[in-house]
Amino acid sequence: MSTVKEKDTVRVHYTGKLEDGQVFDSSLEREPLEITLGQGMLIPGFEKGLVDMKVNEKKTVNVPKEEAYGDVQKELFQEVSKENLPKEIKPEVGMGLMAKNPDGSERQLRVAEVKEDSIVVDANHPLAGKDLTFELEVVEIK
Repeated sequence: MSTVKEKDTVRVHYTGKLEDGQVFDSSLEREPLEITLGQGMLIPGFEKGLVDMKVNEKKTVNVPKEEAYGDVQKELFQEVSKENLPKEIKPEVGMGLMAKNPDGSERQLRVAEVKEDSIVVDANHPLAGKDLTFELEVVEIK
């Protein structure tokens, strides 16, 4: 029976958990994730966990933050005047916001702090600084 190798396209079911066991994402209620390894579309630790797995094999992999979304970067926090926000927005800690980059692309931000005249936004990935655990099941190797 063949095993998953670099550059293979695979279909995989997964459940991602934080260290406390809280599930942050899962494919079990939808179609399996289809991915070609080695294209940088997944975090490195997830891809490494798939290598050498067989179809229908299940495995749990622990992914340290260095092989996931990295450390929280302080330079990705920025203070923004409330005057720069749309009037209808009432910022709260944890709220998600979208910002337009100068090139027209969009970036997801999270409100980290609300001050009297400004807010502090965080452009880090929400899972930055966290070790992750994935339960994997290879459904198909194409």
